[in-house]
Amino acid sequence: MKYNKLVRDKIPDVLKEKGETPVTHTATDEEYWKKLKEKLKEEVAEFVSREDVEYLADILEIINAICEFKKFDPEMVEKLRKEKIKSKGGFSGKIILDEIKINV
Repeated sequence: MKYNKLVRDKIPDVLKEKGETPVTHTATDEEYWKKLKEKLKEEVAEFVSREDVEYLADILEIINAICEFKKFDPEMVEKLRKEKIKSKGGFSGKIILDEIKINV
């Protein structure tokens, strides 16, 4: 069966322990960036359809990998998140914007 997708580092070993023969390669930086974005979409879609906390953990792992690859400081990302909460708020208010009426 063919996959052509990014997997966690220990998956080939897990497959070998099951008696399977994984065929892998190490991605170039360009391929890795593309596959990280694909994996993020995949895990978000899984979470949306199943609402399982394990998929949230996978999403966080991918976000950490993206930060490492793009050399984004996770502390800076967290700081930006907090700044956005201060300036625009979070999502705990459950506010839905239905429309914006133009004042004449």
